[in-house]
Amino acid sequence: MSHAGTAPALPNAEQLMWALQIAGGDAIAEITGLRAGGSPFLLRWVGDDGTGRVVLRIDDATEAGGEAVAESVMPIADRQGVPVPNVLGSRIDDEVSLLLTEWIDGTRAQPVEADPARLESLGAMAAVIFRADPGEAQLPHISRPMQGADFAAMRASGTHPLLERAAERIAGYEPDDRIGLVHGDLWVGSTMWRDDRIVAVTDWDSAGLGPAGIDLGSLRLDAALGYGLEASDHVLHGWEAEAAREAESVAYWDVVAALCTPPDLGSFAGARITGTERPDLDRQTLVARRDAFLEDALARFE
Repeated sequence: MSHAGTAPALPNAEQLMWALQIAGGDAIAEITGLRAGGSPFLLRWVGDDGTGRVVLRIDDATEAGGEAVAESVMPIADRQGVPVPNVLGSRIDDEVSLLLTEWIDGTRAQPVEADPARLESLGAMAAVIFRADPGEAQLPHISRPMQGADFAAMRASGTHPLLERAAERIAGYEPDDRIGLVHGDLWVGSTMWRDDRIVAVTDWDSAGLGPAGIDLGSLRLDAALGYGLEASDHVLHGWEAEAAREAESVAYWDVVAALCTPPDLGSFAGARITGTERPDLDRQTLVARRDAFLEDALARFE
């Protein structure tokens, strides 16, 4: 789940000129930060032939590897039928990395009440991603969501007995699941919608090769955070219907998904509230729902 943190500075003049040269415009008419006022930025450009919009993502140069992965994976997903923005250009400087993509008209806003059809479509999308053929692409092998984040260190800095018990319970366990393409940070905030239909899957910098449960568990947890424990089953039904088989190691991957969150949910809560327009959710509610999801997963884990 992408974080909401301190908003970075707006793109500088040179970065905007680079984007304009690729987009073919003459001037930037509007800059909108799409996450808490920061990156990625929606740029509206104007020119002799009219106007258009592109999305500019700015990351620290140390995260350039993730952008390289995204640039490799997005065409693979696109060939499988996953709706993804086209990559228009990328660049790595001394301090920042830039990724320019097309703008997909849609919204990340989610309904306050659970919609089983929407939740099932999320599960189905994870199954579509998983069966994509990566071909000869050199992709990282991943074993959990957001593999670059050190959630164990977050747990060590505080006290949360349930999370600690869960980590001890699955320590050393490695399910023998089949491997395929996974998004690696799949939650409702990494999708865009129009007319109750997913029109884009974004944020591919954590993608790689791994078990399907990485994405399925993330989506099941995400559904439980948004709507309560029962909502997670709609995601599972959608995945299994699309995959035409039972999902593997569901309880284990549910535990893993819950462990891949900060103990107090921290900026995850802010990302959900602002990124999906769910002001009805507060941190206390989200922590209670995460813990209920984890307790249920531990009860099912053998």
